[in-house]
Amino acid sequence: MLDFKTAGESHGPQLTAILSGFPAGVLIDEETVNLDLARRQKGYGRGGRMKIEKDKVRLLSGVRFSRTLGSPITLVIKNRDYENWLDVMSPLGKEPEQSKKVTRPRPGHADLAGALKFAHKDARNILERSSARETAARVAVGAVCKCLLTEFSIELFSHVVCLGGVEADVSGLAFSEIKQKAEASDVRCADAKAAQKMKEKIDDAKKKGDTLGGIAEIVATGVPVGLGNVMNWEEKLDGLLAQAVMSIPSVKGVEAGMGFQTGRVFGSEVHDAISYSDDVKKLEKGRGPSGGFYHETNNAGGIEGGMTNGEAVIVRAAFKPIPTMMKPKLSVDLETKEPFEASKERSDVCAVPAAGVVAEAMTAFVLTNAFIAKFGGDSLEEIRRNYNSYVQYLEDY
Repeated sequence: MLDFKTAGESHGPQLTAILSGFPAGVLIDEETVNLDLARRQKGYGRGGRMKIEKDKVRLLSGVRFSRTLGSPITLVIKNRDYENWLDVMSPLGKEPEQSKKVTRPRPGHADLAGALKFAHKDARNILERSSARETAARVAVGAVCKCLLTEFSIELFSHVVCLGGVEADVSGLAFSEIKQKAEASDVRCADAKAAQKMKEKIDDAKKKGDTLGGIAEIVATGVPVGLGNVMNWEEKLDGLLAQAVMSIPSVKGVEAGMGFQTGRVFGSEVHDAISYSDDVKKLEKGRGPSGGFYHETNNAGGIEGGMTNGEAVIVRAAFKPIPTMMKPKLSVDLETKEPFEASKERSDVCAVPAAGVVAEAMTAFVLTNAFIAKFGGDSLEEIRRNYNSYVQYLEDY
């Protein structure tokens, strides 16, 4: 089983991720990982810290001469801002007498629940770990996973489909066009008119001291039929994707394909008709190997019965507005129990474009795990033999 753990605090010395269960022989390029780290830091509406941190990964184990060894992979991202937090975030020694505790929990954050759960009188012990800064480590892991998926022509991208109530219209665009246009947009939206309105909404929110949320869509193309499992609840791919994406800070909703819309229309408007063709390699529609069977539409988002059905996997994540605002909400002090207005801190106005990159990474991890579970093997060569045999079986079916 593929697994990863992250460690590190928002203003600590570094973020660390250890990825285990990854096969040997996969080509890993630090710059490929750094490209995704840079994508996570971009986007209209980001705050001041993005100007401080210029994330770069260091591969410390599990890779030799740019190829994975099969041993755990250690990825490290240094926090450049740590030098300004040495006294506050020192891992050793005694706490200074003049140390200023964080006793004022911020509404919408993990501060209160975490302080009560872990018996902390200083909410900094919670907020440092619950910070979205941790997601940089997840993006690094997802970038490594993409290196394996790319070997089998599986590609992922994300784009913003809604921001602050402004809806994008990408109907009629091929996946390749959506990806290209989204990557060229500073709100990562493929609809230029909607993108401009989104930027105007962000500007308006900033003037008001407010924040905005939105919805990002993640698309995986070239995924073969049969990843995931119908037999056991904990192996269903859509369930695994939902859990992984929902674990990202600020995510409040996850859907696949038509998602919640399926509960509002007739079944005849939902279910995807099945067809067959000897030549079904229509990659512009994102299809992967499926033995000639395909669907006329993809309302299921590429997953039926907890398994991929050969169509593009499509997942959407709804991100709430960032809770740290210049127009603060009321809260209560942990020690005095007195009410106060939540502190105004450096923050983003909107992080949805960047958050989509994080959701992309988590989707890549889940798909890679399912891919390894399906095709097995300790090395890329062994997985490739199993994969090629499976594709041939599908063609002969």
